[in-house]
Amino acid sequence: MDKRRLPWRSEGPEQPDPYRVWLSEVMLQQTTVAAVKPYFERFTIRWPDVEALAEAPESEVMSAWAGLGYYARARNLIACARVVTEEHGGAFPSTEEELRRLPGIGRYTAAAIASIAFGRRAVVVDANVERVVSRLFAVEEPLPGARERLYALAESITPGEASGDFAQALMDLGSAICTPRSPDCGRCPLSHLCLALAAGEPERYPVKSPKAAKPRRTGTAWWLEHDGEVLLVRRPAKGLLGGMLALPTCDWRGGGEAPAEAEWRDAGAIDHVFTHFALNLSVRCASSEIRHDGIWWPVDRIEEAGLPTVFARAAERGISWRNNDL
Repeated sequence: MDKRRLPWRSEGPEQPDPYRVWLSEVMLQQTTVAAVKPYFERFTIRWPDVEALAEAPESEVMSAWAGLGYYARARNLIACARVVTEEHGGAFPSTEEELRRLPGIGRYTAAAIASIAFGRRAVVVDANVERVVSRLFAVEEPLPGARERLYALAESITPGEASGDFAQALMDLGSAICTPRSPDCGRCPLSHLCLALAAGEPERYPVKSPKAAKPRRTGTAWWLEHDGEVLLVRRPAKGLLGGMLALPTCDWRGGGEAPAEAEWRDAGAIDHVFTHFALNLSVRCASSEIRHDGIWWPVDRIEEAGLPTVFARAAERGISWRNNDL
């Protein structure tokens, strides 16, 4: 099995750049490699090192992150870049303990940076590694409760040297061969050690607890136009989608009023799933002869506003309304 060629991995004997390792690991949290690649490439072209990112206006970073989701990661990204620049002279600490003191860096990310970027022994356990280890040892305890046991088992097989290479190899194994469905056990270099395969049911692992149904919320987003521009708002810095530009909306619990008196028209609704709840968002559209207070954005450049996915989809409804497609 060949290792994956990824834009944040070093291909030669040189030590990986801690900035690129950190940036990729933050982006990859709960996000696929395919989704991250273009964002990573754009970020590293625009902000090639941690000092450049630390100097960037927060609004620009949040806009560049738009569509990647889990926006608290972007806010922590900016905060971490500034701490590394201001308190560490632009150099990332090399130990897990020091790394975990930085904003947005937890157990997994600290281990990944320490092992991959600095060559320290660290136990790196992501979802791919969890799956490989749970199958190797046929762990019957369901997730998420089994996480500490899986971590301990991963620790027991992590070598003293080149633990970063070992972790990346397990990640690649989980991505390409030990997949969630239809694992290619015939190509697996660890098949002779795999207790789940020996039991004849590798797909049963990792065992997972039944998922609780997500609560559903409803709300309204308003598309208000004036002279070729649409009214946007900047969401509060803290909270869901904090600091992002968005269409005016209610609180998604039934409250809230339209941003202006107008002849509002129904443009349909969209469904969007967040981490903790599912949202049904109705879109209401209108034109206004008055330029109300707020941020007015040219409709023909709306894709440059960096709207979060839920509002980008709502904006598509607004554009269809103005084009009489609805």
